[in-house]
Amino acid sequence: MKEFEVNFDGLVGPTHNYAGLSYGNVASLSNAKASSSPKQAAKQGLMKMKALSDMGMLQGVLAPQERPDVMTLRRLGFTGSDAQVLEKAAKQAPMVFQACCSASSMWTANAATVSPSADTADGKVHFTPANLTNKFHRSLEPEVTGRILKATFSNERHFHHHQHLPDNEHFGDEGAANHTRLCSNYGHAGVELFVYGRYAFDTSKPAPKKYPARQTLEACQAIARLHGLSEEGVVYIQQNPDVIDQGVFHNDVISVGNQNVLFYHEQAFYNTQASLDEIRRKYGEGDLHFVMVPTAEVSVADAVKTYLFNTQIITLPGGEMAIIAPTECQESPAVSAYLDKLVILGSPIKQVHYFDVKQSMRNGGGPACLRLRVALNDQEVDAVNPNTLMNDNLFKRLNQWVDKHYREELKVDELRDPQLLQESRDALDELTQILKLGSVYPFQR
Repeated sequence: MKEFEVNFDGLVGPTHNYAGLSYGNVASLSNAKASSSPKQAAKQGLMKMKALSDMGMLQGVLAPQERPDVMTLRRLGFTGSDAQVLEKAAKQAPMVFQACCSASSMWTANAATVSPSADTADGKVHFTPANLTNKFHRSLEPEVTGRILKATFSNERHFHHHQHLPDNEHFGDEGAANHTRLCSNYGHAGVELFVYGRYAFDTSKPAPKKYPARQTLEACQAIARLHGLSEEGVVYIQQNPDVIDQGVFHNDVISVGNQNVLFYHEQAFYNTQASLDEIRRKYGEGDLHFVMVPTAEVSVADAVKTYLFNTQIITLPGGEMAIIAPTECQESPAVSAYLDKLVILGSPIKQVHYFDVKQSMRNGGGPACLRLRVALNDQEVDAVNPNTLMNDNLFKRLNQWVDKHYREELKVDELRDPQLLQESRDALDELTQILKLGSVYPFQR
């Protein structure tokens, strides 16, 4: 039996915009109100997906959410035709309206937490959509995310889908952005690392003072229970509160893992040595590489600015590991110098590939934000909706779809345009036919 890690990237939605909605995300706030290019953003994402596919990786596509979210605006008391709802909301509650237009579902690292069948008690791949309660604009996503995941991984023999955790800050869950997995082989039982920012029920514990800690320990523990993970297969690690206050809003901005490599910044964790000792003990026999980046070589500020750790580490078909990095890493003297040195240090990471994902980076998400990792064996791959897996034909078809439906430029003030809503619905209706997802959106039901 063969095993793979499949990256499912989020397609950027037609309303991709810079509204600066994410407090605690430095890039999001610093680019607020700038004009965006939905077409360029979608094509940059598709280019990255196709490039990984061409490297021999299995690559999937996850559909975006419907935006503007007219259904939520109606729940909040705005009435009339769709056009009237948009106009009233934009005038009477502009910040609420902008939140309901967010295209943040493109960052599918926040879509869900996924545990592979090798780790779970019932031998199935488990999915729990993230509730994303810390940000209103993201808390609108879980229900539709769940439908998209079920349409992509529909075979009940292999896949088990859970409802997202209760919509409450005590169980704030940000998905795979705070979860990684170490293993000798994708198909072998591994150690799942859950990184949390705070304790929900014990306020005496350390917590950040400036920016919110979005993930709670209690949410991590609940997901581990739902997924049927053994105690010996899980490590809970607290994120360093000080780095959260420096703009490290998710763990994947300061740490990333792949197979037997944990790549992390010196300041990433609160109690680093104890956590590493527990990981090593539970990992058991075999090579395990802890690659620590010293503050003296790359500051936290540079790591956040370039998203050095929001890179993807992939295992190529030949067995070598490669880092998929944004061009911002290449443009930073400190970070590029570190990466040049990393590939000759003796770790399994031997290559660095740079990609232009500036439209995503300006809104606060790097290459790793754009993908949800799903470890699958060959039987499980065969059970995935084949229309969602990248190939030459799908790449061509999705580019044509973007050319047909997406705007070259979008200003925040244009989000109220009822024509944009219709363009978005037309695009998503056609997309569900391309990917054969069925009726996953509210306007289709």
